Amino acid sequence: MPVLVVSGTGTEIGKTVVTAALAAVAVASGRSVAVLKPAQTGVVPGEPGDVFEVRRLAGETVTGLELARFPEPLAPDTAARRAGMAPVRPERIAEAAEKLAAEHDLVLVEGAGGLLVRYDEKGATLADAARLLAAPVLVVASAGLGTLNTTALTSEALRARGLSCPGVVVGSMPAEPDLAARCNLGDLPVAAGAPLLGVVPAGAGALAPVDFRARAASWLTAELGGNRVAY
Repeated sequence: MPVLVVSGTGTEIGKTVVTAALAAVAVASGRSVAVLKPAQTGVVPGEPGDVFEVRRLAGETVTGLELARFPEPLAPDTAARRAGMAPVRPERIAEAAEKLAAEHDLVLVEGAGGLLVRYDEKGATLADAARLLAAPVLVVASAGLGTLNTTALTSEALRARGLSCPGVVVGSMPAEPDLAARCNLGDLPVAAGAPLLGVVPAGAGALAPVDFRARAASWLTAELGGNRVAY
């Protein structure tokens, strides 16, 4: 099944920009792409969310689907409960992804926050949806100090659930990385037990869409459709 789940080691680390880069390189290669956001939090009706941003950067030929939107910037379960709205359960996520996969070459499922953020009152997570889909989970990590621990924990959680991880992508690399960020490029594959497949520069999401699409392949290795030889 052509489904790739994009999760992170935390929030605000560049998952949406990484998802857009993945979509952009896939579209450039002639593939049809859909992006699925199971739960958008912290955005009120009428405001652009993550799906809008992916389509803005990668192109409007990308199909976008958002299953639920909760106004407060909280974990999906908490945000749904406080809004008096139904939560998004993993079965619904899997069903939506499967329908998109029947009509697209690639479906990117972008999570909210980290891998084990709760989506409902039963404690279901994005990992449960990935397991239903038998889909690999790409881990997006931060660049700086502390990322080795959160990446190792995320990877351990994936292995414990029998989920595969093709690799790690750094979601926002500073233009002038400090010592920790520079060393982490070599240490992240060890922490993850998986290769480093991409490094997206900080501020990439602020590029003009045409520039973003032109540069996206240079941030990703061939395993993700890019042209970067290795990191």
